[in-house]
Amino acid sequence: MFCVAARSTHPSNMNYDAILVVSFGGPESKEDVIPFLENVLRGRNVPRERMLTVAEHYYHFDGRSPINQQTRELIAALEAELERNGPKLPVYWGNRNWHPLLPDTLRNMKHEGIQRALAFVTSAYSSYSGCRQYREDIARAQSEVGSGAPEVDKLRAFFNHPGFIEATSERVDDALRAVPEQARQNAQIVYTAHSVPLSMAETSDYVKQLEEVRRLVSSALAQTNDVLVYQSRSGAPGQPWLEPDILDYLRRVKANNSASAVVLAPIGFISDHMEVVYDLDVEARQLCDSLRLPMTRAKTVGVHPKFVGMIRELVWERVNPKLERRTLGSLGPRTDVCAEDCCPAPQRHGGAG
Repeated sequence: MFCVAARSTHPSNMNYDAILVVSFGGPESKEDVIPFLENVLRGRNVPRERMLTVAEHYYHFDGRSPINQQTRELIAALEAELERNGPKLPVYWGNRNWHPLLPDTLRNMKHEGIQRALAFVTSAYSSYSGCRQYREDIARAQSEVGSGAPEVDKLRAFFNHPGFIEATSERVDDALRAVPEQARQNAQIVYTAHSVPLSMAETSDYVKQLEEVRRLVSSALAQTNDVLVYQSRSGAPGQPWLEPDILDYLRRVKANNSASAVVLAPIGFISDHMEVVYDLDVEARQLCDSLRLPMTRAKTVGVHPKFVGMIRELVWERVNPKLERRTLGSLGPRTDVCAEDCCPAPQRHGGAG
């Protein structure tokens, strides 16, 4: 593992007066679930029965997704970090799919005199849904607000930033230590990420970046028994998505007796939201129990101090373009501004998320 640094070619007159945390959003009551899912699925040809099936995941937790509360906790940790170490900028919050919605947040920012903000998006990787779509959401919100809407510049993708890798490694190490002692000898780290359509994966570096994170974390932990799989697929049956699916893979592990235990490490997510707590803590846990396959699950980075410090560092490097842009591994830092043809939208064939 080695650190790569690059210098920005941006001009030095980058003056920002706020940080905007942009997230997916989630329902916080049973009454919110269907309107939230309708927001998520707007413009997509998804059968209502499929949407109602997904709604049951939320009803399992009384209609409350953990994501909004975890975003609040991240913002509080970031505010404390900025207060201690600067830059002392106010932090705003806008979601793609549920309150506080981006247009409302930008209106509030405009009212409070914010002119230019840096956006931290709660997605570490480059793909249409993880990067470009958020840029489109911001642009749409600016259009809704109209004249005087704040300018918003998105911080770079951070999958290979030392703060993300080190925080992730510590979370996975904690989970490895929680494996029953008698099952540790051949325990396997099963890294998971949200599956996406192949049409999305093939036009982005999503898989390459995930594989880099897998390699960097396993190297940091001196682990060689690992694999990358996918979860939370939501597309139509005939539409090809990234595989193998986590549940199919766990069955294969048991059938082949290829691991004494599994450590599920959701590196595709930065917080323990619905796809983690339902798809892994409920569905995968139930399957592992039925297979008698010992399982532990690593926490996501959440409010790990190294991760929160990484966000501050990403802000500083944009405020001061002379600062080095730290990365680990061989892929180097992503650019601040994506190419016009980067990560195009996939063809929609139905599905629900």
